[in-house]
Amino acid sequence: MSGKYEFIDAGYATVAADTAAAPTVTCMCQWLGVSESGFYGWRSRPQSVTAKRRELLNIKIAALFKASDGTYGYRRMHAALARGGGQAGPELARQLMREEGLVPCQPRPWRPAATCQGAAGPVPGLVNRDFPARAPGEKMAGDITYIPAWQGWVYLAAVIDCAGRKIIGWAIGDNYRTPLITKAVEMAARSLACPPGVIFHSDRGSNYQCHLVKRWGDLLPHVHRTTRPGSVDKS
Repeated sequence: MSGKYEFIDAGYATVAADTAAAPTVTCMCQWLGVSESGFYGWRSRPQSVTAKRRELLNIKIAALFKASDGTYGYRRMHAALARGGGQAGPELARQLMREEGLVPCQPRPWRPAATCQGAAGPVPGLVNRDFPARAPGEKMAGDITYIPAWQGWVYLAAVIDCAGRKIIGWAIGDNYRTPLITKAVEMAARSLACPPGVIFHSDRGSNYQCHLVKRWGDLLPHVHRTTRPGSVDKS
């Protein structure tokens, strides 16, 4: 019932005094199915303890939200109120923030960079965005990704055969140095016979440009390496 009274008071009761065309309190009470005497009795009634408590919480929440540069969601807001002695559960904090129109702006989580961009090296881009291959082993692509785990980041190096779009070599480790890539290439060399003129495509990360990569000639004797900046689909 109090919600209807608040609607009349906030939206129409104050406007009716200034605008002749606005609905009167009597009309609004009839439309909403409440009595006019009940509305005026509600307005003259002193503010309840709950209303005073919510008003105080709104002031605290607005101050904490501003102090956090607008990043606090309802969970952190609840924790901050609890540290200050405020009695408000998570759901009440969420409701009050929604009523006040406080929407947190969450910063992006930090992501480790698995690729170091730089100037073009001496290795040309032979793929030229033409990734489909006619035969298995004709074109291969390699890249590194990272996966969040309980103990930190886990890095995955993979080698894909462009003809079948299958992963033919992979390796997992706690870093993305060149030995991790070499393990993936070794698995690829064991999994697939490479024809002469095979092209291996990767980005220009330092882990792919390391001198250790020269050993790949022993694993893939017919390989032609090709690199471009960014991920493997940017060739």
